[in-house]
Amino acid sequence: MSKKNNPISILEESFLSLKKYLETNINHNEAVFTASFINDLQKETLNILDICKLLNQDSDFIQKINSHISSEVSKGLLLKAEHFFLSDIIQLYEKETQIKNEKAQFVLAYYYDVLRNKHFADQNSVNELNELIFTEEFKNHFLKIKEENKVVLINQQENKYLLTEILFQIKHSKGEDILNKYQNFILFAFDKMFDKGMFINYLGLNKEKENKNPSELQEEDSLEKVLEELNLLVGLTEVKKDVAELINLLEIQKKRSQQGLKNIEITLHTVFLGPPGTGKTSVARLLSRIFKHLGFLSKGQMFETDREGLVAGYVGQTATKVNAAVESSLGGVLFVDEAYGLTQNLSGNDYGAEAVNTLLKRMEDHRNDLAVVVAGYTEPMQVFIESNPGLKSRFNRFFHFKHFTPAELFQIFESYCKKSDFIVSEEAKEKLTDTFELLYAEKNESFGNARTVRNLFEKCVQNQANRIVKLKKLNEKVLKTFSEEDIPEPKETLKSVNFETYNEKA
Repeated sequence: MSKKNNPISILEESFLSLKKYLETNINHNEAVFTASFINDLQKETLNILDICKLLNQDSDFIQKINSHISSEVSKGLLLKAEHFFLSDIIQLYEKETQIKNEKAQFVLAYYYDVLRNKHFADQNSVNELNELIFTEEFKNHFLKIKEENKVVLINQQENKYLLTEILFQIKHSKGEDILNKYQNFILFAFDKMFDKGMFINYLGLNKEKENKNPSELQEEDSLEKVLEELNLLVGLTEVKKDVAELINLLEIQKKRSQQGLKNIEITLHTVFLGPPGTGKTSVARLLSRIFKHLGFLSKGQMFETDREGLVAGYVGQTATKVNAAVESSLGGVLFVDEAYGLTQNLSGNDYGAEAVNTLLKRMEDHRNDLAVVVAGYTEPMQVFIESNPGLKSRFNRFFHFKHFTPAELFQIFESYCKKSDFIVSEEAKEKLTDTFELLYAEKNESFGNARTVRNLFEKCVQNQANRIVKLKKLNEKVLKTFSEEDIPEPKETLKSVNFETYNEKA
């Protein structure tokens, strides 16, 4: 907060618009950032503005966070979440010596410019912007932003990263998602992961919950319990057989070791091949627990990620992202969904290759307590494995996940009904059978399997509600029964599935 009691200092125009600051002949041989970086910075900044908008709608959060500000400074005004975010990243910049560079300064000025002037610096002006950040005008501008936008707290001994502190205190329902986006921005802007002082243990606690990532599995968990859960999964006959054979191999290897016999080197790294919605994530999570119970992993958790979680838009950041994912996976499984995206060079940069090479090195560094499972469509995954000799040598175990049959799709629908207290009338069962047979007959590799069933179930719930809301008398049977008219026409469902697939590809 400035001495002028202004949460965001006021400038006449956007400094980064370059309209009157291009009178410079400074030339630098190496650019600090690229046009691609500026484009990605806009995306990351928009993510921050989205979470700030969400927080600003939470009156309890706004009141709570503003209660920590000196009344002499605030003059009774309530600051918004984006002001606290700006203050937090200024504090981070000043605290961390290694991030005090031109790129970090540009990021801070950029965010301020968006906040104050609603202006996004033009990526087409990247050359001029790379010159601008070395000028005295920019240095003075940056110092002014720092000095005038720090939030002054009542208790100066408090955690200065106030936004994250309050999220933790009130246990915000969206806190985990907010902090994930917060972390992504900081990693992107400053090549830095969270530190405990800034984010307490909030994200770590919630990540453990999401990824089932406890330091130790619950005491009552056992290999028998995991295998029971595996066998209860619908279908997956071949996968269950593959898991059973792998368990046999690992158990015998362990017994041979106990007898002092030599063993062949067994890799836990595995490739999951197949269409979406066929249980790959569920099986990977169970596999991690199995490896733990057999003594091949120390914790048995699973950390799930994808290209976005591993590949950054700026040189050097990708390795940081990969290292963070590996650290969260040590003792368990790192599950990389749609892993072929790492080598498809979607952005025109080679950062995906950097992710692969960093991952391969970390796999070697932690070969005794890390399993990596890569998953995705069959053909692209085969190309992915063949794309790098290191991948080919480390991934030689393949699990094949097939489309669910019409009968299995119906079983999955019934499981959703059971979990949500619904039953299906005989007429509705016939219509659902026709629907699943049509979907199976017309399927392609992108068919969503269990995800499609879930969407259909939710549509049936909506249709049933629209039908029975008009009834004068509602009893338990009426409330829980799907009738034939609640089930969409099979061709209507097929059309909807094809539309969803088209949108995903687009």
